[in-house]
Parts: sequence; structure tokens; C-alpha cells
Amino acid sequence: MLGNLPSLGYTHMTPIQEKSLPHILSESDIIAQGKTGSGKTATFGLGLLNKLDVNVFHVQSLVLCPTRELADQVANELRRLARAIPNVKVLTLCGGLPFRPQAASIANGVHIIIGTPGRVEDHLRKGTLRLKTLKTIVLDEADRMMDMGFQETLDVIIEQLPKKRQTLLFSATFPENIRSISKRVMNDPIKIHVESTHDSITIKQYFYKVNDNNEVDILRSLLLQKGFESILIFCNTKTETQRVANQLITAGFSALALHGDFDQRNRTQTLVQFSNRSIQILVATDVAARGIDIDSLDAVINFHIASSSNIHLHRIGRTGRAGKTGIAITLFRDKDAYKVELIKESLEQVITDEALTVLVEPIPSPPKAAMRTLLISGGKRQKIRPGDVLGALTGKNGINGSQVGKINIFNDQTFVAIEHKVTIFAKKKLAEGKIKGRNFRIRVVK
Repeated sequence: MLGNLPSLGYTHMTPIQEKSLPHILSESDIIAQGKTGSGKTATFGLGLLNKLDVNVFHVQSLVLCPTRELADQVANELRRLARAIPNVKVLTLCGGLPFRPQAASIANGVHIIIGTPGRVEDHLRKGTLRLKTLKTIVLDEADRMMDMGFQETLDVIIEQLPKKRQTLLFSATFPENIRSISKRVMNDPIKIHVESTHDSITIKQYFYKVNDNNEVDILRSLLLQKGFESILIFCNTKTETQRVANQLITAGFSALALHGDFDQRNRTQTLVQFSNRSIQILVATDVAARGIDIDSLDAVINFHIASSSNIHLHRIGRTGRAGKTGIAITLFRDKDAYKVELIKESLEQVITDEALTVLVEPIPSPPKAAMRTLLISGGKRQKIRPGDVLGALTGKNGINGSQVGKINIFNDQTFVAIEHKVTIFAKKKLAEGKIKGRNFRIRVVK
């Protein structure tokens, strides 16, 4: 393998390879945090191939990926890395492809399987795949698998693995659900973080003085000039929350309100749209915002200053997570000056008030949200799983898995985020096709 690497363009280790590979070769469990392009595929690929026994035609390694496209990329890279080893059998198991040929390939003997969680679970459930001989499992882009709703499916798969195994988890971020699964399925994992690919967790704060006549104009100018993609705006009352959201919507922004007058169904739908980036701006009260945990929140804006320093810290702490920098903006009026000083004192850092030019005509159009949300009229009670939805979308003549965002499944409905430009095509694909062998009503959530 070492002789083969230069011909593939590998001459020096990347930071993640340098830090991870020795631990993988010593058969330790690892959690490696690194972005796409950091060299992680070669990192775990070399580890899997190094311990492979080509004379034993049973599944020795399983790599789980969130999408079919990533699974194909990983499989191709592993085949390249394995060119110097004779007779290595690598198989991809993904939804949207015929089941029987996959089962036949497994029966003929395979060393390494790379697949999506839904299809791997299908084979386990139907008995066409057994993993008693498995030595290593790799969870690739684990945070994305969690975002797409695969946690329950991963639990089912992991329950069928040997207790004595190596578990390698790779993730660009390290949110709470990754911490949770790592505690349950890993044995004293070594945490590896590649500093060069992530910014430190910091929040940069700005304070802007406004008055009742220009506060919305200032807010609109901020949003257009800063170019944020995911923003949480806090107001102090339900009435103001709805007013600000309505004014932003009228101005062409992708925004929704969230306050105490929402029933649970509307609250759930609103939070799903915000978390999957179908809505860029969420305007909320403190009470309504409880439980919101969005790792990729670009900014928090206090349209009204918080009533205490603790609430201020709680608000702004929702940005700057998962190794990213965040921005917190606070608008204040003359009457709030004493609150501003109290907050600045409690922060123990120097923060200066900022000046902002209010945009005048012609004002640029606000950007569109990256995604749109489709609502499927079925959920857990209809036995729908994320892999079923992903397979229906990416099957024959379908869209790419990279164009599918978060999949949220509830008792009787499923929300799936789709890249804006392919929403209508995706809606038609789902409406004309079948999920779990039956048709469901599909609509675009407004």
C-alpha cells in the first residue's frame, strides 16, 4: 500500500491523517472532527485495508454514509487505495437501486461494505446481510446522518454488530446528538480535532443605537449588508414579534414568527423550516425560543434588549457553536442605555457602539433561502424511515443526494428539505412514485 500511495498523489499526511492514523492502526476507537477535503477517507480507508484478511470472504468492515453520492465516492477511493492488494471485494449498498443484485453480491462474498443507513438496515432486516464477522465500523459525516434523521436506523444497525469491534466516527461538527451516540456505541474513544480546519468558538458583539422611527430600517439594512444565512431575532413581546416578522416578509425576506400563540403543530413546522434552512430568519420571543438548538446559526439579533444580563447571554449563546464563529447584534434605544452598560460590565470585554448606514433606494433584493421544505402525508405510523424518502428522491432519474437536506419524521407527517432549484421536480418525483409501496400526498410548505 505504501508503494501505491505516491501514484495516487499521496506524498504527505494531512493533519487529520497524521493525528488519526496511528490510533486507527492500533485499533483504538476514535472521534475525528474534520471538514470535507481534510483527507479523512484515506485515513480510515488505509486503516481498514491494513487489517483486511483477503482470504476470508465475510464482511470485515462497514462504512455508513449519509448519501448515495458520498458512498460512491468513498467506495471509489477505497478501490484506488486497494490497487496493490489482490482480490479485495468492495460493495456499495444504497437505496434507489435494485435490492436483489445487492443481495446476490453479498452472498458471493464481500470484504468491505459502504452504504447508506436505510439500505443497510433493509438487508439486515431481511437476513441478506450478517455482520457477526465485522471488525470495524466507520460513521462518515456522522453529523449529517443525524441531521437527516438516521439516528434510530443507526441504533438498529449498531445493535447487530459484535460487541468487540473498532468504531471510527468522523464528523465536521460535534453537536450534542453526536456526543450522545459516541457515549453509547464507542469504547473509550480518542478525540481528534484538527484546529486548522475550524475557527475557535467566539462570538463577536455589536451594539447599534436606534429610535422608534428607524428601528426596522436599521434591521433591514443590517440583514442586507451583513449577508447572514441563518438568523434568530429576539423581541420582547408576542405583538412585536409578529409585527417585525410581517414587516420583514413584506420587504421580501425569508422570515417567520414564533411566539406563544402558536399551537404545537405550527411550532413544529416553523422550527423544522428554520433548522433545515428553508427559512433564513426566525423572529421569536424568549419563551418560544426555548429548545431551539441550531448548530449553524450565523447570528443572533436582539431587536429589543434583554431584560437582564443572564437572558442576554442565553440569547447570544445560540450562535458561535460547533467550532464556528458567531455574531450577536443588539439594537438599543436611549431608554435602554443603562441596560447596555450592565450587559457590557457582565461580559468583561470592551464593546463599542457601532454606526450603520441605513440603505436608501434602490435597496437590493433579499437573498432566497437555500432550501424549501416538502411535506409528506405520512410518518412513523406509516413506517416511513429517512432511507425510504432518500431512496424515493434519488432513485432512477432522481435528484442527487447532495440536494437533499434534513429529513424530519413525526408520527403522521414527514418534512424533507430540498435544494431550492429542484423543489418542484422533487415534489413531482415523490408524488408520482411510491414510498414503502404506497402513494402519499406531497406539498410544498409555504
